[in-house]
Amino acid sequence: MLIGSYSAVLSDSRRVAVPKKFILELGEKPVLAMWYEDCLILVENSFWSNLSKELVGSRNKDFGVREIERFILGSAYETEPDEQGRIIIPELLASYAKLEKDLVFLGLVDRVEIWPKNVWDEKSKNLQKITKEYIDNLIKAQ
Repeated sequence: MLIGSYSAVLSDSRRVAVPKKFILELGEKPVLAMWYEDCLILVENSFWSNLSKELVGSRNKDFGVREIERFILGSAYETEPDEQGRIIIPELLASYAKLEKDLVFLGLVDRVEIWPKNVWDEKSKNLQKITKEYIDNLIKAQ
């Protein structure tokens, strides 16, 4: 399962070591793409295939669906981790996510989000303030 939070360092050549736990679960050629809220996602091929089929196969091809296709599918790269589990983040994606030297890999069960550490730290502080309310509502709903 893709869970947990791990720190990493992005080199000047945009190479980064993906946490070993994630590499083992993501397979040989994980897909890296833009995601919402200015982060990146790293997913296994089966997740990507299902997402692609859902988007491309949608009968609803209104403007919003086409834009989602362009945003997510058009930004995707198949990666090939080296023997040490490192991948190179393409310039387009690094620029989109405003990646700096310090990164955070965040496992969210079916995907891994990649954030600049300073952005994730701030987001995490805000989440800590509002998460209690969300959890209380979830518990009440059960």
